[in-house]
Amino acid sequence: MGKVVHLNLGKEDELVKTAHALSSPVRLRILELVNTDKLSIADIARKLQIPASSAALHIKDLQEADLVRIETQPGTRGSVKLCTRAMDKIDIRLTEMDGNVSDTLSVEMPIGAYTDCQVRETCGIADVDGIIGSDDEEDTFFLPERLKAQMLWTSAGYVEYQFPNKLRTVPYRTKVTSLGICMEICSEAAGYQDNWKSDITLWINGKDCGTFTSPGDFGSRRGKNNPPSWSAGRTQYGLLTTWTVTDEGSFVNDSRAASTTIDDLDLLSRSRITVRIGNKEDARNIGGFNLFGRAFGDYDQDIVLRMTYLPA
Repeated sequence: MGKVVHLNLGKEDELVKTAHALSSPVRLRILELVNTDKLSIADIARKLQIPASSAALHIKDLQEADLVRIETQPGTRGSVKLCTRAMDKIDIRLTEMDGNVSDTLSVEMPIGAYTDCQVRETCGIADVDGIIGSDDEEDTFFLPERLKAQMLWTSAGYVEYQFPNKLRTVPYRTKVTSLGICMEICSEAAGYQDNWKSDITLWINGKDCGTFTSPGDFGSRRGKNNPPSWSAGRTQYGLLTTWTVTDEGSFVNDSRAASTTIDDLDLLSRSRITVRIGNKEDARNIGGFNLFGRAFGDYDQDIVLRMTYLPA
C-alpha cells in the first residue's frame, strides 16, 4: 500500500503548504517526472528547460509539503542529490473534526488466530466439527488448522493475539479515551466443575489491565450456540467479560481492577495491539481458562476489541 497523507481544516499549516506546493504547473510537472524516476536537480532543470536555481526552489516547496524526498547518493564527482516521490495519495477533507464528538473502532479476532501461547494439560482446541488434533497435546496448538478453532482451553498459561491498530487509518490526529476487550470466558477443569475458581488476567501491550476471577467451569447445560459435535460432559459456556482501560485506570465489568491507564498503553505509536489472556504464575487461583468463539457458548461473538477516540 502506498503512502497516504490525510488533511482537513484542523491541520491548517500542513494544508497551506500542500496547497501552495500543488498550485504551480511547474511543480506538478516535477511530480510527474519523479513519479517513477530518481532525478537530480540538474536533470529536472534540463527536462523542464528552466534554470537549476528555479528547479531547486520548486523542489524545496515540494519537500516542505512532504511531496518529494531528497536522497543523497555517491557520484563520480562527490555526492549527488536525487529527488523521488514521497507520497502516493492526498486525502483532503474540507471539514474540521468536532473535538466533542467521539467515534469508535472495532476489531473482532477469531479464537484460533493467536500468535503465541503457553498451555498445560488439560488443553485443546475445537471447531464446529469437533476437536482439532488431540486433547492435552501442546503441539496441537501449532497446527495450521488452529485458525478454524472456535473454542480453546488450557489449565494454565496464556494465549496472545496481535490486533491491527486501526487508529493508523483515521485521517486526523486522535486522542484515545477508552479501549475495551470483550470475550466469553470461564475457568478450565478436567471435564467441568461449576465451582472452580480461576484468576484470569489480561495484558495489553505488556501492561497488566486487571484480573477477572471466574467462579467456575460451566458444563451443567449445553451452550446456546454449541454445534452437535460438542458432547455433554465438557465445558459448555462462559461468562461475557469486558476489560476496559480509560484515563482513570483499568476495569473488569465496570469494577476497578488495575492502575494501568490508556496513556500507559502507548497506542498511537504502535501498528499492532498485543493482547495476552492467561493466569499469572503466582495467581492465587490458577484454574486455567476456556475461550469461546461465535460458534460455541452463549454469545455470538469472538474476541472483540473496541477503541473510543476523539480528535486531538
